[in-house]
Amino acid sequence: MTDTIVAAATAPGRGGIAIVRVSGPAVPRIGHGLLGKLPPERVAITAQFRTAGGEPIDHGLALYFPAPHSYTGEHVLELHGHGSPVLIEALIRRVLELGARRAQPGEFTQRAYLNAKLDLAEAEAVADLIDAASDAAARAALRSLEGEFSQRVLSLRQSLSELRSDVEAAIDFADEPIDVLSDQSLKARLEAAMHALAALQAAGRQGRLLTEGMTVVIAGRPNAGKSSLLNRLAGHEAAIVTAIPGTTRDLLRERIVVDGMPLQVLDTAGLRAAGDVIEAEGIRRARGAMARADRVLFVIDAAADPLGAAYLEERSLLPPDVAVTVVFNKIDLAGHGSDAGQLPPVTTAAPGSPPVIRVSALSGEGFDALAAHLTQCVGFEPGSAGALSARARHLEALSQVEGCLKQAARQLSAGNAPELVAEELKRAQQALGEIVGVDSTEELLGRIFARFCIGK
Repeated sequence: MTDTIVAAATAPGRGGIAIVRVSGPAVPRIGHGLLGKLPPERVAITAQFRTAGGEPIDHGLALYFPAPHSYTGEHVLELHGHGSPVLIEALIRRVLELGARRAQPGEFTQRAYLNAKLDLAEAEAVADLIDAASDAAARAALRSLEGEFSQRVLSLRQSLSELRSDVEAAIDFADEPIDVLSDQSLKARLEAAMHALAALQAAGRQGRLLTEGMTVVIAGRPNAGKSSLLNRLAGHEAAIVTAIPGTTRDLLRERIVVDGMPLQVLDTAGLRAAGDVIEAEGIRRARGAMARADRVLFVIDAAADPLGAAYLEERSLLPPDVAVTVVFNKIDLAGHGSDAGQLPPVTTAAPGSPPVIRVSALSGEGFDALAAHLTQCVGFEPGSAGALSARARHLEALSQVEGCLKQAARQLSAGNAPELVAEELKRAQQALGEIVGVDSTEELLGRIFARFCIGK
């Protein structure tokens, strides 16, 4: 990189301290122009940050990290000043006058990747650590940032490389009486690689759930207790609750954590024939939200509709590809608890009927079962110690590897041409390389780092 970038490295807004980060070849010159001298390497000094005319902008701490021993691998200057947005912007403008430009989202971490300070999976873990919504998510992201995910990917890639070399030996020495494909040790090594892949996929799936969680939409008829359900899940009065049907007109969003897994929960307008254009728009938005959800909680008033007729009447209009859980609410008013022996007929309406949970949003009864159900239905294991922060693209790549290894195993068992086995192993290696950035494109890097915050 030939240019120098600058950005605030702390969150926008007022605070006790703010950090402005500068990275690039012009850092020594900028340091002299701003501070009057360059700080000693990796030693914090107190300094005044001055304008071109020598007037003070602010005073605080300055640290200088020379290349390549810095986060980005370039010269880096960190300026720790007071957390006033006015002072931060004045300081950034002064650095711009001295020859820097404003950083793009994620550009500091992108430079760290391009300068081999981090691989691509580790760089993505930086963003996951910043966005972590629970202790478990933070631990999973930190494990990936420290290289555990990448090391396991690279170890598997190395195993496949060695396996592929042995298979290709059969091609190079086709005239020799060596039957590599019938070698039992070769098959055992391929099976071991598949076991290692399965363990890596499991750890990655848990990590993705910790990072991204699931989107749950609460739907149902008016006055079924949808907003009360949201309030109980959120732990505070997020939605207005009244006895008037149609109180909720728009989508209400709450982000909560259940057993370490983040949930985005959306409360929606009651499903019925709309009374006015505003309610009609709310119902339209409710149906759109259901179509994008991971799961719909269809809420039924257990006291007014004990047989679940509302769901039976509405189910043909629900998104066919979205999982549904029927939640019978107000069991305190219905006269029986969540452990009642006889569930409503909706549970046995047809093969593949949705699961049923019985709760009271008023008393909280049944909510432990609801929380357990939400984590179990996506395969999340609360307290999983081996989770690794992973993105959708990582899991897609691992799924591609799985397909290649299964095909290679079939070719190996059938004793087919070694070229076919070697090609599948090559494709699996390439997919693993994409995870850590061994084989990455400019377009992929642009997609990944555009999601970072500016200053990181």
